[in-house]
Amino acid sequence: MKSAGAIVVFGGEVSFRATEAARIYHKGLAPRVWLTQGAVHDDDLELARLGINRTPEYRYSEQVLERLGVPSAAIQILPQPVQNTAEEVRRIAQAAAAADMRTLILVTSKYHTRRVRILWQALTPGKIRAIVRYSNDPFDPLHWWRRTDNAMAASREFFGIANAWLGFPIKSEGL
Repeated sequence: MKSAGAIVVFGGEVSFRATEAARIYHKGLAPRVWLTQGAVHDDDLELARLGINRTPEYRYSEQVLERLGVPSAAIQILPQPVQNTAEEVRRIAQAAAAADMRTLILVTSKYHTRRVRILWQALTPGKIRAIVRYSNDPFDPLHWWRRTDNAMAASREFFGIANAWLGFPIKSEGL
């Protein structure tokens, strides 16, 4: 018996998050995997102007899922691009409500789980149950300050959580 309507792969950390989603899918915990689309940014537009096409991140996640045995029929790409995690949470919740789902499994990175939980509770209070899982990414929570990429991820999470706690005074472009 399935425990969730879908497994949702949050944007970012492509191979790690999609790999975890495939592992969960093969345990039979949900019948489908959803992928979110990131927004088109200025660097994407500049590359397009030069005739260079950049493969969207969600397409790599789709390939990872398929390579790991998730049938393409079980993979759904949510239609609306998102600018940030808060918008991603809103779009996921809207899609789940439209599909009459009661529970989702949200897959993100180790450093991102707290913010995803906080945003889910703030933006979808009690509507749909979310089980937040993290991937086997290289983030080291006990020594995050030792590597620049870990320190940047931790600081981005700190400011994202503060923004949520303050009622979202900082907005992304286009919102």
